[in-house]
Amino acid sequence: MDSSGAIPAHRPAPDLADWPIGADVRLVVADMDGTLLDGDSQIPRGLWPLLAEMRARGIVFAPASGRQYATLASMFAREADGMTIIAENGALAMRDEVEVSSAPIDPETVVSVVRAEREHARSGADVGVVVCAKTAAYVERTDERFLEQARPYYRRIVPVPDAVGEEVLAEGVVKVALYDFGNVEASVPAVFGRSRHSHQVVISGEHWSDLMTQGVDKGTAVRDLQDLLRIGADQTVVFGDFLNDLGMIQASGLSFAMANAHPDLIAAANHIAPANTEDGVVTVLRALLGLTG
Repeated sequence: MDSSGAIPAHRPAPDLADWPIGADVRLVVADMDGTLLDGDSQIPRGLWPLLAEMRARGIVFAPASGRQYATLASMFAREADGMTIIAENGALAMRDEVEVSSAPIDPETVVSVVRAEREHARSGADVGVVVCAKTAAYVERTDERFLEQARPYYRRIVPVPDAVGEEVLAEGVVKVALYDFGNVEASVPAVFGRSRHSHQVVISGEHWSDLMTQGVDKGTAVRDLQDLLRIGADQTVVFGDFLNDLGMIQASGLSFAMANAHPDLIAAANHIAPANTEDGVVTVLRALLGLTG
């Protein structure tokens, strides 16, 4: 999942004087948790009029998240027409309910990872996996404690006795998400270890890690959108806060790390936005669109 994760002890100040006011913005991509969403994990009210303004100007807006497509589509249902969504940390991109790109994981790897998670859990680890297909998220662990952690990110959860059954694999699995109630980095070698060199593994928060097809991240989805819409990196504004946003930060010439972002992301971005708890995305977009008056 995308999460604010590690927050710098001393937040850097937003570089307002260097913001690219007047840039030719054609595409805006925003991570969700720790970036767009406020301290209560809600979409800030100030975003909705900005979406209408951007639509009128021909600017495409896309939320980009580790959340599943169904979850993001529900969150932005009031702006459903023509909506562009990057889901599953870039493994699935949709525009107006039509697939732009996807990157299914080979079934053998999915089976291997789920079996490794089962063995790790039997050894005493407090973990669970979410097998993320295009239309639903499949789980074997169904206790309320685990489901409470998964529901904010997966609206369409299907409990199954075997998350790597034939029907699940036939649908096409685009991501396997690992949740550890402790520190997920300690469980990654045991669960994803055999696949870490052949597949993409992203630490997306203190408790979540995602496995996807090699080379797939939010940045690949952003580039697919840029190609589809014929939009350049210098016309693309990106906002992020954690390491799973690094790929899309690198795909943008107008990149913003939130003031609450991971230090490595701040170092990679072109600019610093106010923290998510200070309506950072809305504040920057209003400035870039000349709506500060």
